[in-house]
Amino acid sequence: MDWLLDAGTPAQKFGVMAVAILLFVIVMAAILFAVDRPKRIPRWVVAVGFVGPALLGLAFGLVYPGLVTIKNSFYNRNGSEFVGLDNYITAFTNEQFLVVLRNTAIWVLLAPLLSTVIGLVYAVVVDRSRFERISKALIFLPMAISMVGASIIWRFVYEFKPDQPGVQQTGLLNQLLVWLGLPPQQFLINQPWNTVFLIVILIWIQSGFAMTLLSAAIKAIPDDIMEAARLDGLHGMGMFRYITVPSIRPALVVVLTTIAITTLKVFDIVRTTTAGQFGTSVVANEFYTQSFRQNNAGLGAALAVVLFLLVIPIIAYNVRQLRLAEEIR
Repeated sequence: MDWLLDAGTPAQKFGVMAVAILLFVIVMAAILFAVDRPKRIPRWVVAVGFVGPALLGLAFGLVYPGLVTIKNSFYNRNGSEFVGLDNYITAFTNEQFLVVLRNTAIWVLLAPLLSTVIGLVYAVVVDRSRFERISKALIFLPMAISMVGASIIWRFVYEFKPDQPGVQQTGLLNQLLVWLGLPPQQFLINQPWNTVFLIVILIWIQSGFAMTLLSAAIKAIPDDIMEAARLDGLHGMGMFRYITVPSIRPALVVVLTTIAITTLKVFDIVRTTTAGQFGTSVVANEFYTQSFRQNNAGLGAALAVVLFLLVIPIIAYNVRQLRLAEEIR
């Protein structure tokens, strides 16, 4: 039975997975049977029976690793020596990491804003149009593709071949440039625009998400408000500015903050397209690189903590806005 603690072969690893799933099923079945069988049982026992496993999962899968990460951020690369705030000082003063923080800021500023704007405009334009369902399905399709899959697709779009006789471009964008009589470009290498071209991939994915939520919010605007606005002489941009946008403000906040959180955690796109080279790395990619490529666990943990601290204000703002919206209702 030593293989349960030290699985080496694929068969042993699959065996460990099967045992873990079986134990989970048995434990959950025992808990549900215990809280459902007796007729008279304290409510707190029922609450613990249903909520307890989830809390334990959060404690061991989220809280404990988070505390260990914070602890490791104050130690050196192998955890053998306490270095205090040295890792954080390096993260905020080293030129390489300043580029990483700059790129992360660019991502957070551009990706949520442009995704939301594109999704909103698209939702307004196709709302109640003849081809509404097909139009919405087309922009929503990228949401069904994984980040890695989308990145591979766009690597082919950005593919570069030298501008030489007999060499044909395989990248869509460079082929368009050649047809227009312009030289092909190395979109993923030339700084600083390569970061913008990576952001385009996330915008392509998230615009469908923004469109779906905002379209539902637009359809939820009461018809009497729209009719009253039309009677007051509002049409076109006036209707959009003074009625539509204020009415869907809670949905806009949710979309912006959700995409911002996704953007802060973006890793797949950068890793798949450039692996963080050519000045394109972001915090999520860099803490992976430092932890698992450079074997600098202390600095990697510090960058993970920085990312965690960046996400907290956005989540807090999102929760506050949702509470305000509920109070208004």
